[in-house]
This record gives sequence, C-alpha cells and structure tokens, in this order.
Amino acid sequence: PTQHSVKEFREIGVQPDVLLCRGQKMIPDQEREKIALFTNVDPTAVISAIDVDCIYRIPQLLHDQKLDEIVLDKLRINNAAAADLSEWRRLVEIIENPAFAVDVALVGKYVELTESYKSLSEALVHSGIHTNCRINIRYIDSENIETNGLDDLKDVDAVLVPGGFGERGVEGKIQAIKYARENALPFLGICLGMQLAVVEFARNVAELHSAHSTEFMVDTPHPVISLVEEWVTSRGETKKYIETDDMGGTMRLGAQKAELMDNSLVRKIYGKTCISERHRHRYEFNNNYVDTLKNAGLVFSGFSTMERLCEMVELPNHPWFVGCQFHPEFNSTPRKGHPLFTHFITAAKENRIRSKG
Repeated sequence: PTQHSVKEFREIGVQPDVLLCRGQKMIPDQEREKIALFTNVDPTAVISAIDVDCIYRIPQLLHDQKLDEIVLDKLRINNAAAADLSEWRRLVEIIENPAFAVDVALVGKYVELTESYKSLSEALVHSGIHTNCRINIRYIDSENIETNGLDDLKDVDAVLVPGGFGERGVEGKIQAIKYARENALPFLGICLGMQLAVVEFARNVAELHSAHSTEFMVDTPHPVISLVEEWVTSRGETKKYIETDDMGGTMRLGAQKAELMDNSLVRKIYGKTCISERHRHRYEFNNNYVDTLKNAGLVFSGFSTMERLCEMVELPNHPWFVGCQFHPEFNSTPRKGHPLFTHFITAAKENRIRSKG
C-alpha cells in the first residue's frame, strides 16, 4: 500500500521526502530498504509510526528515529538547538507511574460513544499530569440514574457534568448534581452542566420548585435558564428572536472575556481578574433571578465583560463546587493543563484522602 500510494503521488508530480508508516510494530530493516527503493526515499526517512499506549510517547518515538533532524535538513535549517524532550518524558513518566489515583464520574448521555467526550477526557488526563494522579473516568449514563438511582456515584471522588443538547437524561444529571452538592463531592459543571446546577439549586435550595430551563420546559414558572430575548445587531438595532427564527444565530460562539469576582474561588484558581474562554451555547442564566439565588447562597463569581451574562457560579460552603458556562477543556494542553481541571482534580484527591485514606 505504501508503494502504491507514493506511485500515485509521483504521477501527479509529488515526490515525498519522508514517509511515516503506520503499523503495530517497527518496520524491519529489510522492508525499510524495499520501501525506500520503490519510493525513491532515503531509508532513514522511512519512519515507523507505531501504535503506542500513550499518545504523548509519539514525540520521543519520532525523535528517536531522527525525524526532527531530517526535517531540519530538508528545510536547510543549520543553526537549530538540540531537541530537549525532557518535559515530554516527564509527562509520560507521570502518566504511567502516578503517585495517586482518583475516580471521576462523568455523568452524560453520550457515554456509549466515549469519544464524544474526548476533549474532556484529555483535559482530565492533563490535570492528572499536573497533580501526579491517575484519572479513572467512570462514564455514567444519566438516563440510567433516572431509572436505577444513584448507586453508580456511591464511591466516586468527584462528579463532572458536561455540556449537551436536548432533554434526554437531563433529570438524571440534576440528580447527580444534587448528590454532589449534598454529599460534599467536588463538582464541576460545564455549559449545560452549569445551567443544570443552577436549576438544581433553584429547586432544592431556593425553593423555586418548578424551576427549569426553557430549553426543556417552555412554560416553566421559574425560567432560571432561558434564551436572551433581545440581541443588538452591529448597526445598533434590536431584534427579538422567536421560535421560528434560525436559532443558530443566537448562539454565543468562540473566545469571550469574563470578569471574575474578588475573593471568589475561581478568582483564586485563575489567579487573575479577567479571563478568556471558548463558548458554544444558546441558553443563558436569567439575570432576573440573580438576587433570589444569591440570597439563597449561590455565588455568581463570573460575568461576561460585554453583556454581563453569567459565566461562573460556585458554592461557598462546599469543598469544591464550580459551574462554568464556557468550555475550559478547549484551552487545556498536556504541558500547561488548565487551572479549573487541575484544581478540580486536586479537590478530588483531597476528598479521596479524607474519605478513604
């Protein structure tokens, strides 16, 4: 297949300089020489891209085969410093030999396809690197909670409720949030997870018993989560959106700035007043309920700088309870992680030590 692919490329005038050959094991020297001969590529430039148990092994694997040197040579870069992969090696060492382990319940409705939460699972892995901790993710179907109760959460160290669209499994997520709040389990709610944390608090603490999001109950008497009714166009005009409109136009998308409240947990976590995070959502917290929920004990710790829309909530009398309207997982990297996830896993570790020793 490699020879055939290169043949096709050469027929349209493309001569490769390097071949990365996927496989389960390293290419034997005899096969490497054969591939090089029939593709007109130097044998040293036939690189084995083998399966690995940890994706962060790949830079070292390619470096060991001198791919970086080949690229520098082809680009005629002669003054580059020697590669320093010590940080990558450290990351892999921590992933493979962590000092701690925690069990995190990820309560969603796409758990049969765990790749749906790939960005989240990788952000948790990154946080494990920076807390020297193995993250055991338990994918828990929120619909199963609705049917069979909360037994799946009995021995986890933390709860994460991610984003999503549609009504299916929503009540199971709310039950999981209530369990985390009442049992002092570290909780992180992302996008819809934050919105449902607000719904749960409104129902069970602020005594707005029929509170909900208008995404799921249009005629709820307490729409604590709803569409922003009026939007200002670039020409300063105001448009009122109705159900027949193209709802894609009402989404908040991309990086947007938010201001964090002084003395809040999230201000301590980020270490700064203003942050920028990526958004992808349509419904917002209804600012008409700020005073009601604040008086009941919910802290609104972050607001968007432009529209003053709620970005973050937290509970002061809880070990670690944070909800964010944005998607912090999109800003997580293996070398830097993300402060929200790192602090979340630190809280999970502390909870595990406290409860299990």
